[in-house]
Amino acid sequence: MAMAKVFFSDLKAGRCSSVVEARLLRYWEARNVKRGGELMWMDLLMVNVNSTVMQVTISAGRLPQFLEQLHAGTMFSVSGFDVSRCAQNFRLTDSSLMIRFNESTSFQELTEPVSPLPEEAFRFRNHSELIGLANTNTQLPDIIGEILSVKSTVCDPPEEKNRVMVTLKLDSDETVTLSFFDSQAVAFHIQLEAMRVNPKVMVVTSINPKIVGGRLFLNATSGTHVYFDKKTGAGAALFYRLAARDTGLPSAAPLLNSYAKVENMTIADLNSFIVSAASQEIDFLCTGRVVRIDTDKGWCYVACSKCSKKLQRTESAFTCGVCNNPQAVGALRYRVEMAISDDTAEGTFVWFDGVLTKLHSIRASEAAQMLAEDGVNPEDARLPPFIADMEGKTYTFQVRVTAFNFTEHHKTFTITRIAEDHGRLPVDDVVNNGDDDDDDGDDASPNIEPSSAAGDQGGTSKARKKTGAGSNLPLRLTPTPGHPGPPCYFWGGNDVAAAGLEGCLGPGLGPSVNRGEEKKTGAGASKVMCQGQSLNQVALYLPRPVFTHGQLYVAMSRVTTPNGLRILDETSDMNGEDGVTNIVCKEIFKDV
Repeated sequence: MAMAKVFFSDLKAGRCSSVVEARLLRYWEARNVKRGGELMWMDLLMVNVNSTVMQVTISAGRLPQFLEQLHAGTMFSVSGFDVSRCAQNFRLTDSSLMIRFNESTSFQELTEPVSPLPEEAFRFRNHSELIGLANTNTQLPDIIGEILSVKSTVCDPPEEKNRVMVTLKLDSDETVTLSFFDSQAVAFHIQLEAMRVNPKVMVVTSINPKIVGGRLFLNATSGTHVYFDKKTGAGAALFYRLAARDTGLPSAAPLLNSYAKVENMTIADLNSFIVSAASQEIDFLCTGRVVRIDTDKGWCYVACSKCSKKLQRTESAFTCGVCNNPQAVGALRYRVEMAISDDTAEGTFVWFDGVLTKLHSIRASEAAQMLAEDGVNPEDARLPPFIADMEGKTYTFQVRVTAFNFTEHHKTFTITRIAEDHGRLPVDDVVNNGDDDDDDGDDASPNIEPSSAAGDQGGTSKARKKTGAGSNLPLRLTPTPGHPGPPCYFWGGNDVAAAGLEGCLGPGLGPSVNRGEEKKTGAGASKVMCQGQSLNQVALYLPRPVFTHGQLYVAMSRVTTPNGLRILDETSDMNGEDGVTNIVCKEIFKDV
């Protein structure tokens, strides 16, 4: 007896033996970047006669059975599969269900469907809808737009890190920036460079909207596909509308070529370039040694969480003049000016939030918490030690030259990224969009409220309050008899009892203790270590049972291998009744 045919809308969670007819729209691999790019499964998007799109997943183990059949545009009859609920994050369709192939799945090519199947399907979102989805990680929508400009850092041969930024104009005339990274950037660059004519229209699928510095950015994902001009029906319709308007679009391919390579330049040549060249936006690579840090300019500022401009502090609130908001919510961000020189000259360079956070794996709010002093605002606090230790070190960095640098008001250059890996464990990706002013930062920066005590700023949890004379500095604990082993570094600590890991007390060192100064405690001598130093082992103690990001990130940024990070556990690391009761369970960090 023939199996019953059903629509996607008829499916229910569980095992399904019915037949669905659908067209394969597109497919891509899902890989685990934490395991060296290991293939996990193949994602497919299929559309049925009712224009309902559904996600289909084939596990890596079953993929060889179906791989040769996968061709975009092909129609299939599918039966004998599992139906399950989609994850709440990064949704690819409007359906709450998805199909999973199992050992009984039949996947047969179809030449004559019962009813004609749509040839394409997209989930286009307008500008306001994209803003609503930004930073939520809930949906991966599609967009269509007019190509205005293309910028690329892809070299020949490509380097390890690459980026392409495309400016698109949507139907509502708003512009958005679409970003491709690494291998996707290289593929897009090569594809665009090989085109004989300059494309006018792009249809882009499965993008992740983000708002950074008050601006909307669209990041490509593993499921992103790009279709130029008339490759799709939707793209063709917009293409002909633009052609009829005779818009006179700028040439995308020549613009791409002008940005294709980031040249090396000495600081002397950089200073001469802004005097002799025409005003433009371009990137250069420089190598130099930090000879001086301008401490008079401070190391951070409080930025508006909406527009990212510097806020004005009043007695009880923050005020944003740009947003005209007398009760603005602020986010602490880095801004450090340094004099950097090479063999040719010296220049003043500005490090903004994104690049410093990525370099040190410590957010500005976390650095402020480390330096917290009663009655001192973070922007007035002393320079964090890991920033002070940059003096005398040599870096290779990318410099963004903009129209601002060609004006008489030019005084500084903006560093947009560090070209060399400095050997630290990675922290969450920080988006750096290369802005020239105080717009550079991470969308995940914690919001802060004005307070008379700096220790209460830079975090979203009230439990992160500084108590007693404790200092959040890495401490080296001297092993006690009966507890042999390599030295372990202890993060945090007020009233920490004898840990089985090293058998030492966590001393309460005040912020006045200088780096390298020794102080005796009940269990032995401890030594305050430099925040920028890599350590073989780090033990993490959190004084309250909360997920304290600041302490975790600093611990991770210091340890040289993941196995060297220890989370103190009352049952296994402590000695009976002398153990710590306010701890964070190891299960919280099982995926770290």
